[in-house]
Amino acid sequence: MTTALVFPGQGSQTVGMGQSLAENFPVAREVFQEVDEALGMKLSKIMAEGPDADLTSTENAQPAIMAVSMAAFRVMEKEMGFTLPRGASCVAGHSLGEYSALTAAGAFSISQCAKLLKIRGAAMQAAVPQGKGGMVAIIGPEFDAVREIVREAKGRALGEVIEIANQNSTNQTVISGSARGMEIAIEVAKEKGAKRALPLPVSAPFHCSLMAPAAMAMKEALTSTDIQTPRVPVVANVTADYVSDPALIKELLVSQVTGTVRWVDSVLAMQSAGVTRVIEVGHGNILAGLIKRIAPEISVVNIGTAEDLDKYSKAA
Repeated sequence: MTTALVFPGQGSQTVGMGQSLAENFPVAREVFQEVDEALGMKLSKIMAEGPDADLTSTENAQPAIMAVSMAAFRVMEKEMGFTLPRGASCVAGHSLGEYSALTAAGAFSISQCAKLLKIRGAAMQAAVPQGKGGMVAIIGPEFDAVREIVREAKGRALGEVIEIANQNSTNQTVISGSARGMEIAIEVAKEKGAKRALPLPVSAPFHCSLMAPAAMAMKEALTSTDIQTPRVPVVANVTADYVSDPALIKELLVSQVTGTVRWVDSVLAMQSAGVTRVIEVGHGNILAGLIKRIAPEISVVNIGTAEDLDKYSKAA
């Protein structure tokens, strides 16, 4: 059985996440403390107690989601003897989860990653004024049909930004862009028979060209960041291909800010390389659900709580 590790992105956060890990495992508490110290703030307190609005804030949500993923990963290492590359042949993450994947593979330290994600979250939030952009999940049509929806919407909305942000599963694609562009895209999607076209409760239009200022901020931040060669290859969001070269990793992380998260292609690339089991490391099971739809032959395990770890260790 060939295993891959995957790490969730924004939207998976909830107040209380990571608490069972902190209560049961000292190494998890150490991760949360390291993130707090790196950021110069008590992010762990916001994670534990809220308020929800503070946790959902992009610049907090991104390092918080990474912190839970890395706490779970460190427990896997310390309590179960999990190691890379013995335990998994590759890693991947959805959007900010790519940073968690790189950290687990040893490319970044936890402190480096926390600081980068704080910068990334703040820059993404600042790139577009509140209410001027949005994201819409289109449910039902396959990817090519969504591309046609985007093409037609752009034709009607000259000058508006309408782009594909996330290729999440075979029948779920997220688009991103200007507020007016999203309104027109919803109209076109419904005309073309989409099951649903749902505006997402996000604070900015991620993964589209409107994020160009955030991409520049990440280019500057990553230029001064030392990246190690990861212990296993990372499947990059924007290419859906395996990458290990630190210089290329930096380039792709910059491209990722404005580029499409090719999650379907990433999962299929792992399956083509022989992956038969995926462990989703972190809070929630969003990626597990997507993977089951993309490649039902792959078995999926979630590890984000003390209970999950107990089940995993007994089954291993």
